[in-house]
Amino acid sequence: MFALTESTPVYLCRQTVDMRKGIDGLYKMVLGELHQHPLSGAAFVFFSKNRQCVKILRWDGDGFLLYHKRLERGTFEAPRFDAASGAYRLPWKTFSLIMEGISLRSVRYRKRLKIEF
Repeated sequence: MFALTESTPVYLCRQTVDMRKGIDGLYKMVLGELHQHPLSGAAFVFFSKNRQCVKILRWDGDGFLLYHKRLERGTFEAPRFDAASGAYRLPWKTFSLIMEGISLRSVRYRKRLKIEF
């Protein structure tokens, strides 16, 4: 119920966000800035200006969940953005690395077989 899984699409807002915003403010940003539908079940990730805080908004089927994480030391690394789009869809592995504090520049993915249906 509360877990984010590999099957959850993750979108990252490229603009920094005032961390005083709650569910309603982030809902409006998803509609206006990311041009996505908040009720889709996707997770929407927002970073603070100094990248020490992250908020994740997600529709749970009958209400919104708002995850908030603040680092006591260090910052979250944000991936590079495509300038043409307002939202950036993150692969699950990249999202996990960011949340765990692993540098994206030092990670090298090895080739694996992936079958999609």
